[in-house]
Amino acid sequence: MSNYIRLCNNLDSLSLTKIKEYLPAYLDEKISSKMSTVDILLELTDKEVDFREKRAAEINMSISNFPYRKTIDDFDFSYQPSINKAIILDLKSLRFLETFDNILFIGSSGVGKTHLATAIGMEASSKRVSTYFIHFQTLMSKIKKAVSEGRVDTLIKNYGKYKLLIIDEIGYLPIEKEYATIFFQLIAARYEKHSTIITTNQPLSKWGDVFGDPVLANAIIDRLVHHSTIIKITGKSYRIKDKFIDFEQTDEEKGDE
Repeated sequence: MSNYIRLCNNLDSLSLTKIKEYLPAYLDEKISSKMSTVDILLELTDKEVDFREKRAAEINMSISNFPYRKTIDDFDFSYQPSINKAIILDLKSLRFLETFDNILFIGSSGVGKTHLATAIGMEASSKRVSTYFIHFQTLMSKIKKAVSEGRVDTLIKNYGKYKLLIIDEIGYLPIEKEYATIFFQLIAARYEKHSTIITTNQPLSKWGDVFGDPVLANAIIDRLVHHSTIIKITGKSYRIKDKFIDFEQTDEEKGDE
């Protein structure tokens, strides 16, 4: 068996996929140019590292449970002038993760809260930060099941471990105090240890109604806002944006008749 075949077999055994893929071209380059052995090995290992990082980021992205893939670049800031774009771009830098800060997006339905939360989450996930996205009502269902099965501690440990947890759509439906108490335990477990992104259609002053107890709601809010960026979005829903355009075009068409 030739040394080249042995080398290829070793690369297979070590799962050095990209090095094996690029090896023939680099060997040809070595013969026809003045590339040093060190330069060849450096470029080959750079390609392998880059491949592995991209693959790991994609795997991380796939298990982060995002509802869709949206980026900051996809967001139409001109349609929501109440949002300070500079703040969003700073959040995109993920600097907030270093200080375990939270982010709260507050606004009515359709103004882009979930889009921005997802986009920041995707940025974190692409950098291999452990990230998980979950709808609030789905989390409540899992809490109810954990209570019935006696697995509350396991649930809190599971959702408490993520460096970034995104909880979407708090406030659409009220919840029972028993389950709100467990939600508080989760938020308390993450407090000053990991970052949480919240989206809600209810002002914080109304969370007492959502959680069935103003004292409990205040305790949840206290831990979320202590180290946080709060972004209040006021504007029209993106879901009716195209409908308004169509309506306006229809009016113009009528005026031309």
